[in-house]
Amino acid sequence: MAREIENFKFEHRHGKDRVRVGRVWRNKDGRYFFVEWNVSISLLSDCLPAYLLDDNSDIVATDTMKNTVYVKAKECSEQISMEDFAILLAKHFTSFYRQVTGAIIKIVEKPWERVYIDGQEHEHGFKLGSEKHTTEVFVKKSGALQVTSGIEGLALLKTTMSGFEGFIRDKYTVLPETRERILATEVTASWRYSYESLSSIPQKPYYFTDRYLDVKKVLVETFYGPPKQGVYSPSVQNTLHHMAKSVLNRFLDISSVQLKMPNIHFLPVNLKNKDDETIVKFNDDVYLPTDEPHGSIEASLSRFWSKM
Repeated sequence: MAREIENFKFEHRHGKDRVRVGRVWRNKDGRYFFVEWNVSISLLSDCLPAYLLDDNSDIVATDTMKNTVYVKAKECSEQISMEDFAILLAKHFTSFYRQVTGAIIKIVEKPWERVYIDGQEHEHGFKLGSEKHTTEVFVKKSGALQVTSGIEGLALLKTTMSGFEGFIRDKYTVLPETRERILATEVTASWRYSYESLSSIPQKPYYFTDRYLDVKKVLVETFYGPPKQGVYSPSVQNTLHHMAKSVLNRFLDISSVQLKMPNIHFLPVNLKNKDDETIVKFNDDVYLPTDEPHGSIEASLSRFWSKM
C-alpha cells in the first residue's frame, strides 16, 4: 500500500515466504495423488501504526499466515489445482481480515510425477521430474483478480534445423554465420489469464492444471515442429515469437504470454596436436557444451485488450 507521510511516499506490505507444504489425496479406488508446493504470501494491509507508532494491533502475524497454509491444505478434501489453492488463500486473507485490502500468493510446485513400472502407472509411487509449474494470484477485497501461471526450467534441444545468419557484422564480430547448429534453451514462460474477478473463474476442478499442460504442449510442439521433418529456426527470437503466438492463437482465455529463452551454446570442436595435425575435425558431430556466457532472449506478446 502507498501512503503520503510527511511529504514522503511510503509503500509497505508484509508476508511469509517459502512455506513448504505437501498434500496427499486418495481417491475411492485407493489411488494416491501428491503435490509439494512452495508458497509465498504478501499482504497489502492497513497496518500503518505498526510502522509509525509501535502499534502492532492491525498486523496479521507472518506465523499466522504460515499456519493458514496448512489449515487450508487440510480443508481441501478433494484434489485441487495450484492456482485454485492460491485463489483460496487470497480470498481467505482478504475476507477474514478487515485490515487486508489485497493478497498476492505465489506458488512453485515441485515436479513430482507418477512412476511407471513395467509400463503401468504406480498407485502410490512418484519420482522427481524437471520443469516446475508456477503461479501468482492477486486478489483485492473488492473481488478483483489477476491470475498468472507459468513454467520454469523447461529444457529443450534440437540437433538440427536451426541456424543464425544475416546479423550485423563489424570489427568486433567473430561469430560465423551458419544454417546448421544445435538449438538449446531453458524456457521460463508465464501467461496471464483474461479473468478479472473471482466470479469469472471457471468452476471446473482441474481447469488450471489442464490448461498448464495444454500450454506446455503447445510450447514444446512449436519449438520442435512435426516429428519427421521438424521446423527450421532462423533465430531464437523467431522461434520465441512463434511459440508465444501459438499459445495466444490456441487459448482465448489467455491474454498475454512472456517468454525467456537463453541461447545455451554448443561449440564446435576442432583439435590439433603439437605437430599441428588435425585430430578432431568438426563435421556437425562433436561439440563442447557451455552454459556461460549464454545469449539472453526474452519478449512478451499480448492481445490489444490485455492489461499486462
